[in-house]
Amino acid sequence: MESDKSILQSPLTRKLSAFVALSRTDLETLARYHRRRRTFQSGHQMIHEGQRNQSAFILAEGWACAFKLLPDGERQIVDFQIPGDFLGLRSILFRTADHSIEAVTRIEASEVLAPEIFDSFSDAPRLATAVLWAASRDEAMVVEHLVNLGRRSAEVRMAHFLLELSARLHLVGIGDRSGYECPLTQYHLADALGLSAVHVNRVLRHLREEGLVTFQNGRVKIDDLDGLVSLANFDVAYLDQAGPFIQ
Repeated sequence: MESDKSILQSPLTRKLSAFVALSRTDLETLARYHRRRRTFQSGHQMIHEGQRNQSAFILAEGWACAFKLLPDGERQIVDFQIPGDFLGLRSILFRTADHSIEAVTRIEASEVLAPEIFDSFSDAPRLATAVLWAASRDEAMVVEHLVNLGRRSAEVRMAHFLLELSARLHLVGIGDRSGYECPLTQYHLADALGLSAVHVNRVLRHLREEGLVTFQNGRVKIDDLDGLVSLANFDVAYLDQAGPFIQ
């Protein structure tokens, strides 16, 4: 089981603590969630669409992506998961996975069985509320992603996406206002933003030439935060994350 110190410092605890002050009972429950640690290599598909009786995972290290695979082989990435995120929580509630999840990098994750989650909520109702908040926050992000795909220009959707990642990483103590490490390729960005890889390259070059953001060698460097926020019309409120990120 994780030590008290490591639980307090875990990305999930940092994330949930942004919503409620976790009690000792809550922290003990989170520690039990982390008993079953697993490692997955890049490219491993952790959850398959249509899979039943699926476990959930808590991502501790690395990145993953959630996607839908179309009959013609095309892939639409619907979200990226970072440390502190639950993977497959909705699949537990639905009993059948409605999407697939793949490791983008080598990841460390804790496997949590459905009974462990349901049983723990009766003992730690405040933790259950915090997990519901996290799930609602994920739903709010999906709404923004739909707006990205349907109504925003390529440059605006890229700016908005990079800022969202920055805010999410900032919350769990990874990266800061100046930038963050990012393992995503232009093909990942293309699949997530509904663009071609060539168009992604063109958009990133233009944002760099405008002095707003530079994405090179696995790092996003935010050169002009205010300018990028203005371009994207980015309002961090949908992340329920009022704080120092854009203040």
